[in-house]
Amino acid sequence: MTPSPRATRRSRKKAEEAKLPKRPFVAHHLAPPHEILSEEETKKILASLSTPPERLPKILVSDPGLKTDSRYEAMRESGENLLGRLVRVRRPSATAGEALAYRLIVASVGGD
Repeated sequence: MTPSPRATRRSRKKAEEAKLPKRPFVAHHLAPPHEILSEEETKKILASLSTPPERLPKILVSDPGLKTDSRYEAMRESGENLLGRLVRVRRPSATAGEALAYRLIVASVGGD
């Protein structure tokens, strides 16, 4: 029995995808820049906000928005711990010029 043409196309497509080089990440022009703060900066910001980190909005460590920070890949490859750090998100604002938002990096949303 010969394989159906549909199955052959699927296996060919998977083989072609395996050969293609991984495309580099290119940030979308509407994605605001994210900046991963150092541990010292995180402590200073938390003290100035006078709020516990659990009360801040969360962001997954795998979120593509973190890739807008040029240091992100180097941090991940070096094994640097990103969990518990803050991310500064800069968004344009019509009234303030620039709005800052802070998010806490977590491994998963369910348990936190």
